[in-house]
Amino acid sequence: MSAPRIVTVLPDAAALAAAAADHTVAVLRATLAGRDFAHVALAGGSTPRAMNALLCAPPLRAAVDWERIVFWFGDERCVGPDDPESNYRMNRETLLKPLGIAENRVHRMRGEDDPGAAAADYTALLTRDLGPQPRLDLILLGMGPDGHTASLFPGTVKGIERSALCIAHYVPQLDRWRMTLTPTTINAARHVAITAGGHEKADALAAVLEGPRDDDAYPSQLIAPGDGELHWFVDAAAAAQLAGSA
Repeated sequence: MSAPRIVTVLPDAAALAAAAADHTVAVLRATLAGRDFAHVALAGGSTPRAMNALLCAPPLRAAVDWERIVFWFGDERCVGPDDPESNYRMNRETLLKPLGIAENRVHRMRGEDDPGAAAADYTALLTRDLGPQPRLDLILLGMGPDGHTASLFPGTVKGIERSALCIAHYVPQLDRWRMTLTPTTINAARHVAITAGGHEKADALAAVLEGPRDDDAYPSQLIAPGDGELHWFVDAAAAAQLAGSA
């Protein structure tokens, strides 16, 4: 049985980013109240970029002891760390460097390496630092117009082994290799937050949240933490097709 999901609809993209940033701070503060460090997995995309700007600025910057946060990544493109498409580069430039985060507290996926070897290395890193059944405190995700999340794309998820923690796979519709945390790792997290903004995501969001179960077509349906909290943050444009949105 999975934990109940919470869906928060915000009026626009700015409010969406602000709500997600506030949620991130609340989760990190609550975690640090009970433990020395909090482990969070970052995402790429426009909303995380906007969130990062808020997290680096007053008042949120001072609300968290950032020296006690360990950063991971939910997925990565198979490119180098300085490539414009790199999720790591975006987060380094908009969050990690502005906050002065030490390199030893940032665990990036090595997109420049052989994809399979890099995924195996990331699995080893997760289990080394968090144990054989790693549990991140917060995983930040987005959802694409096709219903994908992290680098779990339509038509790519059926063959993922349940025991896998991080994989590399070829995404035919992109003609690219991607690395990603698996549903097993994501659903083990204490908190998962998914953001979706824009009218182009309305159909997929309605299918994911209210449609029949078809997680091969809509991989975001796979995200259902068994013993954690799932919180969706969506703007009004993305929520336009949800029941009761009119």
